This record gives sequence, C-alpha cells and structure tokens, in this order.
Amino acid sequence: MTLRRYLFLMAIAACLCWVAWFFVLSSVDPATSGLVGFLFFYFSLWLAVVGSFSVLGFLGRRLLVHDDEIVFRHVKQTFRQSVIIASLTSLALIFLAHGLLTWWNVILLIFAGVFVEGIIFTNRRYRNGSYV
Repeated sequence: MTLRRYLFLMAIAACLCWVAWFFVLSSVDPATSGLVGFLFFYFSLWLAVVGSFSVLGFLGRRLLVHDDEIVFRHVKQTFRQSVIIASLTSLALIFLAHGLLTWWNVILLIFAGVFVEGIIFTNRRYRNGSYV
C-alpha cells in the first residue's frame, strides 16, 4: 500500500468514525441504552481520535522531518502515539463520567502515556533506530 493510499483511507475512515460518533451522540439516550450505548460512544470516539491523530500527526511530522527514506517509521510512530493519546482521552472521559477526574488523575494519565511511550521507545532491538 502506498503512503498516499494509506493517508487517504485513514482520513476517510476517521471522517466516517467522526460521523458515527456524532450519530451516537445525537441518537443514543444514555439513560435507556445501558452499557451498549456507552460502548458505542467510547469506541467510536476512540476510533475517530486514532484516525485523526494518525493522519494529522504524520502530516505534522512530515513537515518537521524531511527524511524520505524512513517514511514507514513515521507512520508506525504516529499510529502508536495516536493509539496512546486516544486511550488516555477515553480513560479521562470515563473518569469524568464517574466523577473521578481530578487534576492529579490527569497528571497520572499523562505520566502513564509518557511511560508507555518510553518503554516502547527504549525496547527497540537495535541501537541505530532501525526498529521502531
């Protein structure tokens, strides 16, 4: 798959996920839907954030780093980071829904995201950066 096709498909998928999230937001009543409504809400939001941050993160990284040889590494890094960001965003919203979101929980979530990214970054197989 070419980079252009990947970015196009990811952008289309992210737009569809945002449409699905707005549909869930406008049509699902949380009082009567139960667990299924909440799962649709959080999962469609998670997919939309992953897709959006993947595309926007890659384009931002592409503007900053002009290295054409390692484009696939940038794609893998931005996708991994978008999964972490989307997971932390969803967790923060779940905490907020249950009244558990405080400033120190936000700091703990940020540290957890940095910790996970740091563990993945330091567990590379090769020191020369050929494994992402």
